[in-house]
Amino acid sequence: MRACRPLWLLAAVLLVVTGCSGGDGDLRLTVATFGRFGYEPLFEEYERAHPGIEVVGRVADFEAHHKGLITALAAGAGAADVVAVEEQYLPRLRRSADKFVDLSRFGAQDLRERWTPWKWRQGVSEDGKVVLGLGTDMGGLALCYRRDLFERAGLPTDRTAVAALWPTWEDFAAVADRFADRVPDSRFVDSAGTVYTAVLDQSEESYFAKADDSFIADTNPAVRRAFDIAGALAAKGRTAKVSAFTQPWNVAINQGGFATVTCPAWMLSQIEDAGGPANAGRWDVTAIPGGGGNWGGSYLTVPAQGAHQREAYELAKWLTAPEQQKRLFLSDGILPSQPEVYRDPAVLGHRDEYFGDAPVGELFAASSDTVRPHHRGVREADVRPVFGRALGRIEDGSQSVDEAWRQSVGEARDALR
Repeated sequence: MRACRPLWLLAAVLLVVTGCSGGDGDLRLTVATFGRFGYEPLFEEYERAHPGIEVVGRVADFEAHHKGLITALAAGAGAADVVAVEEQYLPRLRRSADKFVDLSRFGAQDLRERWTPWKWRQGVSEDGKVVLGLGTDMGGLALCYRRDLFERAGLPTDRTAVAALWPTWEDFAAVADRFADRVPDSRFVDSAGTVYTAVLDQSEESYFAKADDSFIADTNPAVRRAFDIAGALAAKGRTAKVSAFTQPWNVAINQGGFATVTCPAWMLSQIEDAGGPANAGRWDVTAIPGGGGNWGGSYLTVPAQGAHQREAYELAKWLTAPEQQKRLFLSDGILPSQPEVYRDPAVLGHRDEYFGDAPVGELFAASSDTVRPHHRGVREADVRPVFGRALGRIEDGSQSVDEAWRQSVGEARDALR
């Protein structure tokens, strides 16, 4: 999961969580998450199956959630019993492994075959002996597009034909030019940032080297290629200049402000929320240029400061069990990181009526099989936003691609000092 829900939706979620977790158990377990994990009905079910246990959810904005966790770990108090950690924060938190429960103490090593190997490795120590977290979802990528806007542009609307338009991101950019010539009142893609993220996450390394975690953003051609592709779209005015998960992004989805957006499975529900009933059937899903990729994915951890560590582990184990992961995909589109689950016939056969009855189970399962592990540096969270802001300067016309690149590399170096 890698999402920041709009505040008005976040408020609604908080109310739902509170309302669903008002049990009178003798033991209270808190679960801290961000975005949409779809856990609320599962909390109720867990309480019914475990009399005496009350499960209370905490939901916060993505950045606030992780910064709050870091603060709580430093203070030695304040963390929830079970805490979701998004993958880009894992390398940093791995350096504070002593502040988390080694879940192998409770038998977590016996569960490793559930997950794809790369997902399991991200959640354990370098030597594989310490288990910091149990994997939840992953962000296997597809591409969501507006059928009605493609029709206006004279482009194919069938999802197979659309995928054939863009084997590469360079082809995608060429289609953007064709679209712009024919549909001047809309933009081809939501933002340069989402394109940049997708292109970059298709590589094995980005800002830091796998070998020694040294900073390589300025020399890694994969970073410059992603920046150039996204920056060129921005410089040509092919983007709607709306950052994902903001209110302007929601409005643009609803009003046809852009025609495409890179979309992991967890984003479909957000597009549907923003698009509303009036846009049902206008959106569709197809393959992404470049073949696969991963945007986000989380782990459930148990901070060592908690008083009920075994009980917290049992809850995390249950929430990440294949049965629950399958249900979360079918109910909320949360793509499991467990091959047995995403290859389950019920998952493979799942279609989404809102997106033109798209075979989303088949599409995202195919994308998941092509995901390659992407190295996340320890200082990933410090560096990544710098490049996003640089793309924003291209979009607002204040800098050229080269100027924005030079400034972002300098700021990234400064952030690491």
